[in-house]
Amino acid sequence: MGSYLKRLLRRGAAYQVSDVVAKVIALALLPLYTRELTRADYGTAELLLTLVILLSIVVRLGVGEAFVRFHFLDADRDRRRRLARTATGVLLATTTATAAIGLALAGPLSELVLGRQDAPVMRAGVLGLWAFSNLELAYALLRVEERARPYLVASLANVALTVALTLWLVVLRDEGALGLLLGNFAASAVVLLGLWVLLRDALGFRRGGVIPGELRALLRFGLPTVPAEVSVFLLNVIDRFYLYRVQSESEAGLFSLSVKLAAVVVVVVRAFQYAWPPLDYGIEDDEEAGRVYAALTTYYVLGCGLIVAALALVGRWVVRLFAAPEFYPAHEALPWVALGWALYGLFLVLVSMAGRAGVTVRNAPAALAGLVVNLILLVVLVPPLGIAGAGIALCGAYVVMLAVMYALVRSLFAVPFEWRRLSVAAAVLGALAVGGELVLPTDGAAGLLTRAGLLALALPALALAGFFRASELAWARGLAAR
Repeated sequence: MGSYLKRLLRRGAAYQVSDVVAKVIALALLPLYTRELTRADYGTAELLLTLVILLSIVVRLGVGEAFVRFHFLDADRDRRRRLARTATGVLLATTTATAAIGLALAGPLSELVLGRQDAPVMRAGVLGLWAFSNLELAYALLRVEERARPYLVASLANVALTVALTLWLVVLRDEGALGLLLGNFAASAVVLLGLWVLLRDALGFRRGGVIPGELRALLRFGLPTVPAEVSVFLLNVIDRFYLYRVQSESEAGLFSLSVKLAAVVVVVVRAFQYAWPPLDYGIEDDEEAGRVYAALTTYYVLGCGLIVAALALVGRWVVRLFAAPEFYPAHEALPWVALGWALYGLFLVLVSMAGRAGVTVRNAPAALAGLVVNLILLVVLVPPLGIAGAGIALCGAYVVMLAVMYALVRSLFAVPFEWRRLSVAAAVLGALAVGGELVLPTDGAAGLLTRAGLLALALPALALAGFFRASELAWARGLAAR
């Protein structure tokens, strides 16, 4: 079990180094950006950044997910390369056609999405859709071949170029939301071209091209995942869109900042999302895979639970540190957004169970149920609670999704989840976070120190509650002694 955990951590770290660097740089630059951008500008840019990811799921047709799965079913290098050419070729075709339509209709699309005419901003979003979609598949090619070094170089280059372009466009040229979008998407386009040179023997517009039989197989596996994935990611779009169009652009900007500040949870979830499938599909024995699922779920809940509790207790000071004063109300949604992302990571575990059982179509009912609940809770909670209500709605949706998904897949692939330990972790960490928020001061040095002190009691409290096994405590004592 320890070997699987080490492999997951190693791969997750390799694939997320650039994301960690990007998040650290983004946090460091937030005080600058939030002074150069209005809350409305920030809300506009983040809405389109999120919308690009959503539309990318549709235009990718599930080809990337299917490619990762089928890559591990055939060890023959030539057949794997033909599969890669088919995937890259069809994705280039769909994204280019979509981008051409988007550029032609940029004006009307901006009125539909933003409620006003802003064709340049929408064109920047179209560029992002094309670049991001193709870049994701290029990164997937590197991950399945475990080429961590080229992945790291490419992703760090993307970070460096994004920062340079964004600083130039937002700070020096005062381009506002347009500058933030172009800085992100132009960098992705440049890195994509570089990766195409590196991966030229795996590209579908070169020799071999798209093979119809392989394309049909990819679509049979991938297309059923699209409705579910769209429904899941809609949860990250619909809250911002609702706040943007029903409340105000400023409220959407505040909520988007809370998502940005939940970066630690996002990094953990993304690392799990990228590192888990190759490890999962590499475990041939289902019983062994079930034990790995159970153990990693427990450690995931512990790690993310500690992070969410920390953001709940000291989130106010985090916002003061990383954002301009007018963005301070973003702290109201921060703990809820962090909890929502943590719950999304658990949903990925259940999605993996469905994929292993070959029933990806079962993802859709759970995702649709969560979407409906999210819409209802947004309408009910946002008017009285503002952005905190949007965060609570997100968490409620994920809870429903987890319940429905588990009911659909538990009989198909058995996983001996450690329910007692999971319950103890949730109860102890939840009690500390809620109790501290209700009782302790909310500002000043006294508030920060008392809340930090309470957080320091989390691990001892978990030990007293019986969360840790004797072997884990012995390992921790040995580590401390060394």
